[in-house]
Amino acid sequence: MSARCQLTGRTPGFGNNISHSHRRTRRRFDPNIQRKRYWLPGEGRHIRLTLSAKGIKAIDAMGIERAVAKMRARGEKI
Repeated sequence: MSARCQLTGRTPGFGNNISHSHRRTRRRFDPNIQRKRYWLPGEGRHIRLTLSAKGIKAIDAMGIERAVAKMRARGEKI
């Protein structure tokens, strides 16, 4: 599963681990990605989306129909 939210487009960020001696090594900040299943009443079927926690909250606020329309307008395959 890729670390990318289908709704918000959130991807991993990169930075450094800094030790006590101040040596730096590269690290990766992954978004909280989860697979979630939604019922799409307009099409009469379930869809499974890969979303970040922020994407799940956005769907709760705007509704699944509007979120799917926004993703399709951007060219996302659902």
